[in-house]
Amino acid sequence: MSQVEKAILLMNLGSPDSTSVPDLKKYLNEFLMDPRVIDKPASKLLRTILVKGIIVPLRAPKSAEAYKTVWTKDGSPLIVLTDQLKAELEKKTDLPVEVCMRYGNPHPKVAMDNLKKKYPSLKEVVLVPLYPHYAWSSYETAVEYAKEIHQKEGYSFKLSIVPQFYKDEDYIHALTESMRPYVEQNEFDLLVFSYHGIPERHITARHPAGTHDVHDPEKCCTDPAVQEVCYRHQVITTTKLVAQKLGLPKEKYTISFQSRLGRDPWLQPYTAKSLAEWPAKGYKKVLVACPAFVSDCLETLEEMGGEGSEIFLHNGGEKFTLIPCMNTHPVWVESLLKLIGKVR
Repeated sequence: MSQVEKAILLMNLGSPDSTSVPDLKKYLNEFLMDPRVIDKPASKLLRTILVKGIIVPLRAPKSAEAYKTVWTKDGSPLIVLTDQLKAELEKKTDLPVEVCMRYGNPHPKVAMDNLKKKYPSLKEVVLVPLYPHYAWSSYETAVEYAKEIHQKEGYSFKLSIVPQFYKDEDYIHALTESMRPYVEQNEFDLLVFSYHGIPERHITARHPAGTHDVHDPEKCCTDPAVQEVCYRHQVITTTKLVAQKLGLPKEKYTISFQSRLGRDPWLQPYTAKSLAEWPAKGYKKVLVACPAFVSDCLETLEEMGGEGSEIFLHNGGEKFTLIPCMNTHPVWVESLLKLIGKVR
């Protein structure tokens, strides 16, 4: 055991430690003070006033109630499911596996310290950010935070990183197969790919003006270099690849974006608004998948499965079916191991 030279570190978003308002405040303060999540205003002082003085005090009680609707006897669904994914990976590999979160617990330093202590001969840790798509507020902040801790602590092991895998053949296969039973066993008018939203400026701010079309649902940017850091291009690509493998014609599926925060323009169309409008357009039965997440969490179970379903049915919808995330689907476990194996 002491001669282990390589290990796996799964990194997910995170959750509060409990559904109490104080724990929600602590979690939301850490999450929303991340400048890659809320980047305006640029001044840290003004952002602190906005986040800690306005947003968190208003949001924490509501979020606490929302978390209570999905909390399990073992804790937060996101944490529980990530731990279960770790357990499934350990059945398939001899490499040790640890879990950490970008926000909350377990902290990346704790996970890296554990690996260092258990395996003194460790030479490499493969970091797996559990985000298929590249965005400032998800993949990038996770990677940069882990790299910062690794460098600051001066660990002797190398930190290798699994890149975003939005079009990886094995990932697309896993996502498709996890969705296939719901597509084949349910009558539906529309399959909705609901992705976590981000502000439009997160798409356009880093790239030359005119390289993006953020309003055409079929396209976004054409420069391959830009595409590798463009969230919108990547979710469009994932959707098209999965729809193709499922044999879906264009009129049977669509893309929308959820979880908007604030008043600035975010990627559109908004899922909540669309759910209210689709029944009147003849889409009475919908399937909803949330491929921005690999593990079910508040945004899938409560925001979509709870609020989203209620909006749709209240406005004339007849059937709302939420497709679970890949979670611990066996094809996803195998695909994840292949993704890890491709890191050099």
